[in-house]
Amino acid sequence: MPQPSLEITGLAKAYGRPVVKDVSICLMPGEFYALLGPNGAGKTTILRMVAGLVAPDAGRIAICGHDTATDPMGAKAVTAWVSDEPMVYDRLTPREYLHFVAGLWRVPTELAARRATELLDWLALAPFADERCGGFSKGMLQKVALAGALVHDPRLIILDEPLTGLDAGSARQVKDVLAEKTRSGVTIIMTTHILEVAERMAGRIGVLSGGRLVAEGTLAELRARAGRTEQTLEDIFLELVAPQADGPSL
Repeated sequence: MPQPSLEITGLAKAYGRPVVKDVSICLMPGEFYALLGPNGAGKTTILRMVAGLVAPDAGRIAICGHDTATDPMGAKAVTAWVSDEPMVYDRLTPREYLHFVAGLWRVPTELAARRATELLDWLALAPFADERCGGFSKGMLQKVALAGALVHDPRLIILDEPLTGLDAGSARQVKDVLAEKTRSGVTIIMTTHILEVAERMAGRIGVLSGGRLVAEGTLAELRARAGRTEQTLEDIFLELVAPQADGPSL
């Protein structure tokens, strides 16, 4: 049996009050997993803990066998993190930014150049490859940030609302790139408020409410649990989270 790409066991985090409560998730190579929940459910907090940006209060996270507590660099070396707020250097061009990020990961120069060209083409950034990022729209910056996250060929991609600010054409390009990555064995865990995206792209879906994972499975499994085979993901989601649909976003 292949090694899991992501193992989350008993994860917990509090900020004055419990935000994440005893969450366990296991993802295998090539899985696309959507983590859904209302504002304040703990989605982004979980992703930040997986990415190593926030330390958990309890539990264990392993990425491709690397424990994030005891081997943080090993875990980060095979991980990509893309937030809903793209972080790109305004004075660099997309090509310069990709070479810079590749250098941080010690990707050999020729390989970095080849990957940069490939990513720029995939995300339709090639015509803008040598323009400074400072003049780009948020959607363009989001694509540059995604390209930067992929340049070191990660095995786990963590996406927090990756389609925010993208027009329909750009969203399609990003979805195509992500689908190609999963076909090549890369694992993706994503949060999104666009339930149609989760319904179409994710192989498995986890639903958080009040910091707990209240349901998990394929869309067919979630429908079976609800007892209605034709029910939409939106209907299932609202039924699962209705008691705790309000709260601050974390």
